[in-house]
Amino acid sequence: MTGPMLDRLEAICRSTAAKWECEVLEFNGEADHVHLLLALTPKVLPSAFVNNLKTVTSRLLRKEFADHLKRYYWSKPVFWNRSYCILTVGGAPLSVLKQYIEQQERPE
Repeated sequence: MTGPMLDRLEAICRSTAAKWECEVLEFNGEADHVHLLLALTPKVLPSAFVNNLKTVTSRLLRKEFADHLKRYYWSKPVFWNRSYCILTVGGAPLSVLKQYIEQQERPE
């Protein structure tokens, strides 16, 4: 992913989270993955949220950055792989988690 792609991805993630009554507390990414610190409400099933987030972001990024992405995906209808990792952070200070995410090597 490029810097502009990550900027757009962040905007989509924040918009999608708001529709789920959730919040993106921190966002950053590298060329091949992203980190999100999310505040989910108890009524939101994390797996359902991540599935929706990946579907929405894949559809929009493939549409908006088609010329760049076709070099890597050859017009396949995918952007993300199936895996993801969710960790709960009830005892960790948010400032430490935000700092970790901020320090990711974001491409230009």
